[in-house]
Amino acid sequence: MINYKDKEYVCHLDWGFELIRGKWKAVLLCHLSEGSKRFLELQRITGNVSQKVLNEQLKQLEEDGFITKTIYPEVPPRVEYNLTEKGNEIVPALKIVESWSIKHFPDSKKESE
Repeated sequence: MINYKDKEYVCHLDWGFELIRGKWKAVLLCHLSEGSKRFLELQRITGNVSQKVLNEQLKQLEEDGFITKTIYPEVPPRVEYNLTEKGNEIVPALKIVESWSIKHFPDSKKESE
């Protein structure tokens, strides 16, 4: 068993998935791999997920060391999110899952298509 933040995990895989679990975390990580994004860009990418949920997901990713949040001293303040080295390291694994999904569910289409 692995103990982390007062929770027990069966193995490292269980713990690793806990860090990216949630409807939006993996999606956010993949889109941030393309470069810096501002909050509203991320909100649009996620289909206009609520501000509260997006803030929570971003905060958790930041606390777990996957992303950084940079606040620029401007009026109005500009905030950008970027992947850390740790965040960049998980992207290839997420892309493999994405490729697997495309391969095994080729008939699924985006609603926008």
